[in-house]
Amino acid sequence: MWFRNSLSLLWLAACGAHAGSGDTRTTTLSDDGIRSIPLRTHTLVQPYLDSDMQSRWFDFGGDTIVRADRYIRLTSDHPSSAGWLFSRVPLTATNWEIEVEFKIHGQGNLHGDGLAIWLTKQRALQGDVFGSVDKFEGLGIFIDTYKNNRPGTVFPYVMAMVGDGQTSYDKANDGKDNEFMGCSARGLRNANVPTKAKLTYFQDKSLKLELQYKAEDQWELCFETSEPPTIPSVAYLGFSAETGELSDNHDVISVNTKNLYDTNTHKNKDKDANSPFNKPSQRKPKGGKGQGLSSRENEGSWSWFFIKCLLGVVVLAGGYVGYTAYRTQQRRSHRF
Repeated sequence: MWFRNSLSLLWLAACGAHAGSGDTRTTTLSDDGIRSIPLRTHTLVQPYLDSDMQSRWFDFGGDTIVRADRYIRLTSDHPSSAGWLFSRVPLTATNWEIEVEFKIHGQGNLHGDGLAIWLTKQRALQGDVFGSVDKFEGLGIFIDTYKNNRPGTVFPYVMAMVGDGQTSYDKANDGKDNEFMGCSARGLRNANVPTKAKLTYFQDKSLKLELQYKAEDQWELCFETSEPPTIPSVAYLGFSAETGELSDNHDVISVNTKNLYDTNTHKNKDKDANSPFNKPSQRKPKGGKGQGLSSRENEGSWSWFFIKCLLGVVVLAGGYVGYTAYRTQQRRSHRF
């Protein structure tokens, strides 16, 4: 009897734990119906390196220095240096969000040149465009801290360039003719708060860049467009920086990348499918914690939950039968 009660308690505990945890361990649903799934292959946090002093998902080179407890320093505050950091596998998600914490700092009032964020076909190639290769194909976000020849523009200046694989970056004029969109970010260098960039992309729908440098959890919109550029289907995520005669420390602190899934798109499809013009209307249950998920997804989730519980019952019942057979055999052995 005791064993039977124990089996029942174990089964209930297993089912309860599964129902309580759900998918919230790996996914997050925002108030606007955007579900985010972390992408480990394009995420980089301390200590950065494994036991073999390598990163499983990223390569680095040039003058890059990795300090496992603090930062990945692409360039130190020394002249004529360049460093890079690139993902080993391409970012193939169609909708994504990349949040980078970085730090640009150094001594004195004269400094340069800047840091770049890349989503390009090329990877791990050192060059003279913020430490990476020129004539790239894809998207480059340049955080330019030194003003060469761009009258009326406040620096640091953050700009996006869409490369076609043939056009060179106009370094002499700070990329003025190459600019897709951009903004000034005075106070970003040597900021008193953690500096971050958050790049959000929905294929064929939107591209948005936000910056944090004035206050923590205060995001400043740099640019946003409903006509985003086409990013190569095979594009590597990378970071690079360079210094010339003037220099700065360019540090990457962390990289967090998420795959985004717009549940509102599927919700609208379900509404159209349930329209009275298509078939008889059905009353839907009011939303709670699962609001934003389609009814089909909820049914699938609960079906899988009951299948798991059923399998658990089968396994536990088998264990009980085996245990009973074992006790019976033991009793027979004691008789003889």
